[in-house]
Amino acid sequence: MGDPLERHHIFGGPYRRKSEKYGLTVYLCGKRCHREGPDAVHKNAETSEKLKAAAQKKVMKEQEWDVERFIMEFGRNYL
Repeated sequence: MGDPLERHHIFGGPYRRKSEKYGLTVYLCGKRCHREGPDAVHKNAETSEKLKAAAQKKVMKEQEWDVERFIMEFGRNYL
């Protein structure tokens, strides 16, 4: 049946709800891209960091935030 898509919260843990609030979720192929593949977001720090940087740019533009405001909301700067 292939590799069904799974929803990934770009910022997890204490920021999971904020990921939902600001639309910072993506659908990834479950096994290969989300959980188990060599470049899967939960296995590969570089993949995770790139996704977080893109999400930071998106939310900063949409909310008209500067970096300081982003850090207040999500704990650190990914750019």
